[in-house]
Amino acid sequence: MIGDKTDCEKVYVIKLGGAILECGESLKSFAEQIHKLHASKIAVIIIHGGGNDINQMLKRQGIEPRFDKGLRITDSQTIEVVEMVLSGKNNKRIVSELQLRKLNAVGISGKDHNLILCKKQASDGLDLGFVGEITDIDQTIIRLLISNNIIPVISPIGTDKIGLTYNINADAAASAIASSLEAQRLIYMTDVDGVYMNFKDKNSVIPKITPEYGNSLINDGIVSEGMIPKVKNCIEALYSGIDSVHIINGKTRNVLEKIEMNVQVGTTFYR
Repeated sequence: MIGDKTDCEKVYVIKLGGAILECGESLKSFAEQIHKLHASKIAVIIIHGGGNDINQMLKRQGIEPRFDKGLRITDSQTIEVVEMVLSGKNNKRIVSELQLRKLNAVGISGKDHNLILCKKQASDGLDLGFVGEITDIDQTIIRLLISNNIIPVISPIGTDKIGLTYNINADAAASAIASSLEAQRLIYMTDVDGVYMNFKDKNSVIPKITPEYGNSLINDGIVSEGMIPKVKNCIEALYSGIDSVHIINGKTRNVLEKIEMNVQVGTTFYR
């Protein structure tokens, strides 16, 4: 197989949240930490979001952002803006920061080499439009890049069998890609410190969660709203064979180095 993961000692998939991407200093710190991981023979694959940037661009175009149960309603006009922002501006900002640190990086979307194949996501309520549900991951382009010491930077835009473009949840894309690659770690870099027992109490971060405990947190209503799909993605990733999944605050100093040193930070999912 092209670029078998044994070419590197470890494979990490990192989902970079939009809040980190939008903060210049946080993005610089992120790139510096990736440089250190890369020097340690860790193959890094980056998937990114960018919701706030999408909202701002939509408003500039006179389009009001709309959501249903936390999911973006993506009509034909909106998907054009989503793709432009994610695969264009946001993707290349990350690539540029990495290359400033002498790292070879290539920005791609899930449409390239049919990396992320999807179908229209079913909805119990309002039609979400061009929102995709992942059906298959083609690893080929990722393996080709990492086998040549190149960092893939992936925007969560997918395509279906007839070439239609879809907006993919970035958390789900990161989980699916990590599972496909059998990565050692899946890391969600967010703007919160982890999963909270009580969101209003910032000292109530839950350090470790098993799949069983994670499901009980959801069923008991402790985990709610936007954190529910993230926790579900973490649990699914564990069952696919990933060693550990982490939800961390990307604005914490040297947070990726701490994870690599097995220092407890944020919330760690394990089996």
